[in-house]
Formats: sequence, C-alpha cells, structure tokens
Amino acid sequence: MSATRSGTGEETDGSTGIRGEPEPAGSATAALVAAVLGFFVITLDVSGVNVALPAVGDDLGGSLSGLQWVADSYTLMFAALMLSAGSLSDRVGARRAYGWGVGLFTLASLACAVAPTLGTLTAARVLQGGAAAVMVPSSLALIRQAFPDADKRARGIALWTVGGAVAIAAGPVLGGLLTTEWSWRAVFWLNVPAGLAGFLTLMRAARSPRHPAVFDLPGQLTAVLALAALTFAVIEGGHHGFTGTVVAATAVAVLAGAAFVAVETRRRAPMLPLSLFRQRGVSVPVVAGFACNAAFYGGVFVLSLFFQEQRGQSAFSAGLMFVPMAVITAFFNYASPKAVSRYGPRKVVVAGLLTGMVGCAGLAAVTIGTPPWMTAALMIPLGIGGALAMPALTTLMLDSVAAARAGTAAALLNTSRQTGGALSIAVFGALLAGDFAPGMRESLLLAAALLVANALGAAALLPRR
Repeated sequence: MSATRSGTGEETDGSTGIRGEPEPAGSATAALVAAVLGFFVITLDVSGVNVALPAVGDDLGGSLSGLQWVADSYTLMFAALMLSAGSLSDRVGARRAYGWGVGLFTLASLACAVAPTLGTLTAARVLQGGAAAVMVPSSLALIRQAFPDADKRARGIALWTVGGAVAIAAGPVLGGLLTTEWSWRAVFWLNVPAGLAGFLTLMRAARSPRHPAVFDLPGQLTAVLALAALTFAVIEGGHHGFTGTVVAATAVAVLAGAAFVAVETRRRAPMLPLSLFRQRGVSVPVVAGFACNAAFYGGVFVLSLFFQEQRGQSAFSAGLMFVPMAVITAFFNYASPKAVSRYGPRKVVVAGLLTGMVGCAGLAAVTIGTPPWMTAALMIPLGIGGALAMPALTTLMLDSVAAARAGTAAALLNTSRQTGGALSIAVFGALLAGDFAPGMRESLLLAAALLVANALGAAALLPRR
C-alpha cells in the first residue's frame, strides 16, 4: 500500500502509524472512545434540548414555530452540511476533521448556554449543527480506519450506535433534570467538558490518511437552500397556511433540489456520486435511515411537549418517562450486530422497522388519561425498533463501499437520517399547531405508516442473507 500524507504532513498508510510504523496499541481504542463520546454528545444535544424547549420559551419568549426552529436549525445544518463534511473527512483525514468539529461544537455550545435571545440561540444552534455535521462522518471514518477487520469494525460500529441510541433515549432524562434543577442553559454547559474530554482522547488516536476529494461548492449551496426552504415551508405553512411566502419557499425548495441533482450529475468530482444509489446496500439504508429518525426524533419531540404542556409534568418528570426505553434501547443496539451475523441484515432491518411501527401505532392511542406506566411501556417498541435497525443499516452501508468512500458514505446515511429528523419535527409541529390531541395522533400514525412502508421495501430489496 502506498503511503499518503496526514493532515500534519507526516506519512501514513491508513492501517499503520507514521512512516509505516505499527500503530500504537491504544490508538484504535482511543479512536473508538473519541468517536463514541462525540456521537453521544451531539445526539444528546438533540433529545435533551427537546425536553428543555418549554423552559426556553418561558425564559426567552417565542411561539411554537420559534421553538421548532431552535430544534430544527441544528438538525437542518446537521443534514445539509453532512455531505461536504464527508468529503472534508476524506480530504484532510478523519482525525483532523473530527478535531475541528469537536472544537467548533464546544464553542457553539458555550454560545448557546449564554444566548440572551431566541434568535441568538437559534444562530448558535446553526453553528452547533455545522460542527456536528463534521463530527459524524469523520467519527465513522475513524472507526473504519482503526478496525480493518470486518468483525471488529462491526463491534466498533455497534458501540458507536449504542452511544447515539443511549443519548437519544437518555437525553430527555438528563435534559429534564438539568432544566428542572438548574436551567435549560445547563443542557448546553454540559457539552463543554465533554467536548474537551473528547478532544484530549482524540490526540491518542493514530493519524489518518488523506484521500482525494474536491469541495463541491455548487452542490453544497443548492443542498442547503433546498433543505432550508423545504423546512421553512413546512413549519410556516403549518402555522400560517399557504401564504405567498410559503408557496415561494416551496418553489425554491423544488428548484434548488432539481439544481442539486443537475449539478451532481455533471460534476467530475461531486460531493454525492449519484451512482451510489444504484447499490441496494446504499439506497435501502438511506431511505430506511430517514424513516427511523423521522419516527424517533418526531416521536420524542411530540411526547416531550405532550408530557409537559398537556399533562402538566415537570421537565424532569417528563424525562423520566423515557428511562425504560433508554435502558432497553442500549441493550438492543449492542445485540443488533450479533443478530445480523446470525440472521442476516434483511431480517434484522425488517424486524426493527416493524417493531418501531408497533410502538408508534400504540402511542397514537395515548391520551391524557392513559396511565404513565402504560405510556412509558408503549415507548419501548419505538426504541427497540431503531436500536435493531440502525446498526444493521450502518454496517450494511459501510460494507457496500470502498474504504476511500467511507466518509462520504457515512455522510450520506447521516444526512438522510438528520433530514428525516428535521422534517418530522417540522411536519409534526405543524400538525400540533391546531388541536394538540388529534395532531399528536396523526403525527404518530404518519410515522407508523412510514416505518411499515420501509419494512416492506427492505424485505423486497435486500438479499435474503
């Protein structure tokens, strides 16, 4: 294997250390710990902030649409910049890209913690989302680099997804506790020491190889414009109807999306090679990942508001409702790779999607009078579904592409996932804008329909083994 130069100018060959020397024994572990810690923190930020939104509104003011933007500004930039971030990871090396992301995320979290207005907080959340976009694909590329062996890599990915799954499920608990006992600002202060710990751990990881990748400015601009315009149209349309502004935003989204496809088709080095979608091992994870995050993020958003605004629970009490799901989700995330080895990815993915569908359908029947223990129990299948499906989908995706495309593939999958989360919050928030109870039911039934449709598609398209 020919040597390449790391982001620091020193030669590496990707599987060894500097100048062909054996990689330090602890470097693979350090890379994994740093990757898991970073993914945990940026995912915790999503679910923890959802529970804190009512407190943010009480402190800084703002309507439901304003609070939706606090959540979606992060997720939107997370999704929109992910593809370029994947190219950045390939170009400068995963370790360097990850370090940049951790540093920016920590500083943006500090800005969120001291934000004086809702607009300032939303702007800081945009920076957070951009940093998270850099961190996710580079963290997966770090794992791909640290574990050339497929079995060890699958276990590393499982731990990575466990970190994210626990953060999604445990975020409401921690966010609720911090909000109730201190302030919603404490949710962001928590990121600062965690970011410093992740950066110090990263320094022990091996330097990363660099691969040729060109920054695709036209593709990036059209992607950001399309997603931003679509999210704006959904949020504002749900609250104010189809005004001229909403119609114009919808038109911009359609035109920008078409321009993105045209740009990526014609560029010699696109940030998203459209040929990737010809592989079922890529197309199925992309679409199913969208569905998983739409159901989970949308469900957490709706339920967090339901517990506090409809049932009158405190932020901490609302967070406790997610505890059973958090515990069981972590177990099934770690068990998913073993199930894939035994039964194949097709069965595990389909089982996960259908289990999530059962959870959404059950939660659609919840009312103010439903006992809390029953509501908490109905949330468990939603967590199990994503915990089973996402590790299998991630492994399937990375195993379907060459190592040089690991960052781009990871970016594509997570772009799809974050887009699903952003749009579900926008759509579900619009449905809640009228009468809360029917809106909640319609939101969760929509998520159930999306999951079952993807289960049928995965069953038809993925190989039986």
